Amino acid sequence: MNFELNENQVMIAQMIRDFGAKEITPFRKEWDDNQHFPLDLFKKLGELGLMGVLVPTQYGGSGFGYFEYVTAIAELAKLDPAIGLSMAAHNSLCTGHIMMFGNEEQKQKYLPKLATCEYLGAWGLTEPNTGSDAGNMRTVAVKDGDHYVINGAKNFITHGYSGDVAVVIARTGEVGDSHGMTAFIVEKGTPGFRGGRKEDKLGMRASETAELIFEDCRVHESQVLGEVGEGFIQSMKILDGGRISIAALSLGIAEGALQESIQYSKERQQFNQPISRFQGIAFKLADMATQVEAARLLTFKAADLKNRGQKVTLEGAQAKYYASEVAVSVANEAVQIFGGYGFTKDYPVEKYYRDAKLCTIGEGTSEIQKIVISREVLKK
Repeated sequence: MNFELNENQVMIAQMIRDFGAKEITPFRKEWDDNQHFPLDLFKKLGELGLMGVLVPTQYGGSGFGYFEYVTAIAELAKLDPAIGLSMAAHNSLCTGHIMMFGNEEQKQKYLPKLATCEYLGAWGLTEPNTGSDAGNMRTVAVKDGDHYVINGAKNFITHGYSGDVAVVIARTGEVGDSHGMTAFIVEKGTPGFRGGRKEDKLGMRASETAELIFEDCRVHESQVLGEVGEGFIQSMKILDGGRISIAALSLGIAEGALQESIQYSKERQQFNQPISRFQGIAFKLADMATQVEAARLLTFKAADLKNRGQKVTLEGAQAKYYASEVAVSVANEAVQIFGGYGFTKDYPVEKYYRDAKLCTIGEGTSEIQKIVISREVLKK
């Protein structure tokens, strides 16, 4: 594995830094305070090729691999983790599901629009009563001629209100049957399909999280992704790759918090010297830097395997679990280093602190990652 950034990664990182200095950093506090989802920003990210990083060029995407993808998410997360989260969800979940399991007609129809963010994507698995227990979902799809009639609701869905197209998993068989669920592509404007209540969140407030509601929603059978009954199995494969994106998001948060802490510790004077000279602060920075580097290596190891088409169930879970916990730990220490100022909104570390917690929950909690990891290692 080559640990040096490739030419594309260097280019993407610089492009995002330049773009973010003008389009993200000046507005992130306003977006966070008002829980504003900046849809226009994602249209601009689409113009830069960042909403279709992994989509092949034949479908209008950038055609990059997971190294470039991880770099893009991490760089956005340093600027505003909420923006990184929405970009990752659009790429990995909705777009990724269609790219991996869609037929040629579906790919031709949706991928070019998703890659440019003409369409914003959403992905619906979680329900109010079934988070980790997705097999017991209550959203059902009943066959009626050449259509399916969907009834139910999904919650905690990124872009649930503003999304133009959603990949939705609904039960077409018995409760608890892993082969009793099916994936559907559902477009905004389909009768009986709408976004519901937006969540008022602790962090990631500029990334929209809302309900998806289905009331006698008729979806043509041509909108089924893959085979009927494969929706849950597909979702687990999508989440294997999606966890790499959350690891990258966590990595960016941790890197941002570390960078801010290093800079502040050099500038902040106490007892006539920078606080970085005090062992109590210096040792914190040493621990933070080591944790960040370990998280980076786990994340890029998983990305490397994904690039080579290998199974990443174990490595994706390890990267997601460790990097997300590191993001929380490093952000916590950053607030401590900043002291009273870290508890104010004058500096970005309090936002990293709030945003980081989502990474230990979304796309499988840390506890679920431990279950996945332990199952995989016990197979050996």
